[in-house]
Amino acid sequence: QVQLAESGGGLVQAGGSLRLSCAAPGPIFGRYTMGWFRQAPGKEREAVAVISWSGRDTVYAPSVKGRFTISRDDTRNILFLQMNSLKPDDSAAYYCVVHRRTFELGFESTDFGSWGPGTQVTVSS
Repeated sequence: QVQLAESGGGLVQAGGSLRLSCAAPGPIFGRYTMGWFRQAPGKEREAVAVISWSGRDTVYAPSVKGRFTISRDDTRNILFLQMNSLKPDDSAAYYCVVHRRTFELGFESTDFGSWGPGTQVTVSS
């Protein structure tokens, strides 16, 4: 288990933007795939975006592709999720995650062994 701390959630109008941040221990960067999941009340948890240990590969859920961008700053040990053109359906708790194993890419919740406490994003119509 790795200690993660998300920030940047909040209330925004539809069409607006938010940037989520996740602070993680330094040794994670360069070795583990990291990502973001979300879960809305009454809905299943879903993967939003992941970025590989090298930063070269990214995978997005079809529902956010073209609107969200995942990135990482390895010098500051921070993972980001830039969310643009937000929709009410994007409202959820967003979780920062770290893969269970080094040098592997994944997009299933079972691939990720460390989860942050979550940050709430609410998009009003």
